[in-house]
Amino acid sequence: MSHRIGIIGLMHESNTFIAAQTTLVDFENDLLLRGPSVREKMADSLHEVGGFFAGLQMAGMEAVPIFMARALPYGTISAETADILFERLLDAVAEHGPLDGYLVAPHGATVSANHADFDGDWLTLLRERIGRQTPMIATLDLHANMSARMVAAFDAIVGYRTNPHLDQKERGIEAALLIARTVRGEIRPTVAAAFPPLAANIERQASSEPHWRPLQDKQAAQLTLPGVLSNSLLYGFPYSDVPQMGSSVVVVTDNDPALAQKLADELAAEWWQRRDDFAGKMRSVADAMAFVKTHDGPVCLLDMGDNVGGGSPGDSTILAHALLEAGIKSLVILYDPESVHHAESLGVGHRVTLRMGGKCDRLHGEPIEAIVEVISLHDGKFEETEVRHGGIRSFDQGRTAIVVTDSGLTVMLTTRRTAPFSLRQLTAFGVEPERFHAIVAKGVHAPTAAYAPISKHFIRVNTPGATTADMVALNYQHRRKPLYPFE
Repeated sequence: MSHRIGIIGLMHESNTFIAAQTTLVDFENDLLLRGPSVREKMADSLHEVGGFFAGLQMAGMEAVPIFMARALPYGTISAETADILFERLLDAVAEHGPLDGYLVAPHGATVSANHADFDGDWLTLLRERIGRQTPMIATLDLHANMSARMVAAFDAIVGYRTNPHLDQKERGIEAALLIARTVRGEIRPTVAAAFPPLAANIERQASSEPHWRPLQDKQAAQLTLPGVLSNSLLYGFPYSDVPQMGSSVVVVTDNDPALAQKLADELAAEWWQRRDDFAGKMRSVADAMAFVKTHDGPVCLLDMGDNVGGGSPGDSTILAHALLEAGIKSLVILYDPESVHHAESLGVGHRVTLRMGGKCDRLHGEPIEAIVEVISLHDGKFEETEVRHGGIRSFDQGRTAIVVTDSGLTVMLTTRRTAPFSLRQLTAFGVEPERFHAIVAKGVHAPTAAYAPISKHFIRVNTPGATTADMVALNYQHRRKPLYPFE
């Protein structure tokens, strides 16, 4: 009989510096699946869970879909929502009875009001439920704030290797092939971790940039050693104020825990020696405007302080105001349901005064008040067919209005916060990005995969906000100490 492997995912990147909480509705608006619906939604995806299904098929093993939950990054998960998710997950596990192994996709940077180490806690409960003898292997987001409890829960951990995250399905396949070898008795994975006392600045977390090469070369050299099955560099997520916040290393070996620990420590030591390479190199709004004025477009301005993929509200107007003042033909996407409804009430072709953006809080600039023409209205649904950050294919940004000011600023207004992971967010609604001298993308690294085909330059801008790249400006209360660059 074929071995039966359970598939579970529970993912959220939690920004504890945002006052609002993530609730069950946020999961329902993205993914909250159980049983066969996990297969229907995820099996053909570019996500690591899609990789689980693909890898198990390669290995001739039966995938048993159990539970999948995901919400767009935002504030801490409410206690009530956390309790419901834990209960539903464990109930779903109980329904399927004993299995030969489990493939699990936590995020690694999830926080709830009642669980600072959310992932460590639910994974510990899962391990207690299935027993120590049943193998369980995980993927982790490259931005995981890994904890000792997460490590203890697993037989092996496979982290993403690229940022933007373009290798998620590949890593899922890697994890699936590892568990197949494990349940067949071909290998016995042992995992060890190291926690260098540093936090890599978000601005320095593009995996293709040269400062990562020495660490990646050392990582690759370790994989050639006998008995080494996998290793991962986890950059960390600086917007979760928890004791495990920071960078970490994990190594998996075949029944050799001492070797796993030795190699993890060596990678961590190399990272620590190069810590200055991972301190932020900030560029101000004024510097960014000077660059735009002197270079051909399109220039993609990465709005680091309003990084939707890091939990920010997506309605910062700081760069839009600067572009308006400079008279640069530009495009910005703003989360603003109120303005969308106002534009819809009038219809295409009408002119109206709108106050756009800057409404979620006082961190992200004042609203843009301008007379605009309503250019088009849309349902906000679009599909991405290419491999892009997050492995997401189907998007829904809610009712959408595209308006233009007399000075040449085009604004796409949405009723749902949507991270700029796909160029189809523009082209599916008739927007031609090549027409603009500057485009604001509310992210740091994730948008680069989407916008590379049309952008001549990318500029990461140190804007203020809930995801500011300037970590030392954030009011941490719980992070581990000492931690570079703070100490």
